[in-house]
Amino acid sequence: SDLDVSIVRPRTIIGHGRLGIMQIVFEWIRQGRNVPVLGGGNNLYQFVHADDCVSACIAAASAPPVIALAGAEEFCSMRATLEGLIAHAGTASRVVSLPMAPAVFGMKLTSKLGLSPLGAYHALMYGREMYFDITSTKKALDWAPTWSNVAMFAQAYDWYLANRDQVLHGAHRSHHRSPVRQGVVLDAVSRILTLVPSR
Repeated sequence: SDLDVSIVRPRTIIGHGRLGIMQIVFEWIRQGRNVPVLGGGNNLYQFVHADDCVSACIAAASAPPVIALAGAEEFCSMRATLEGLIAHAGTASRVVSLPMAPAVFGMKLTSKLGLSPLGAYHALMYGREMYFDITSTKKALDWAPTWSNVAMFAQAYDWYLANRDQVLHGAHRSHHRSPVRQGVVLDAVSRILTLVPSR
């Protein structure tokens, strides 16, 4: 109160070279490797494209103080998002399910041991439902997102392919444009996933 301040709270931001852990997923799909979901992968997960996040910030800057929730209007389950991306990529990758509890335990343990870049946050992101109701934000800011989950992932994947050499071998100032070191655990998981039937 008493401050002329707006807060914009975005969902996980995708686009314009923002990769993070998705760099591993994009690389696996490029190679035709299978990609996992936790449980059935039916958890609804909302992302936001960087362009939509920026347009929400600009709209909030000229509006009365507001708490704005920025996310895609058209979003789907983690499984459907990844299946849409694989269809766009046209590779032999498949989405395969891993049992939730053992996978989360393994992610936490191998992260603590420094054997994997995946930790508690990634288990939460990848296996739990997370989304905003953006109705009040759309009304307060006269704003609407333009990117769906699948469309933003397709664009981000295409950006990765076009800039892959620079991502893998360039000097990076941003953690989000740097390659993620998979470690022996993720490489082993990727190989094991080839034996898991998709469903």
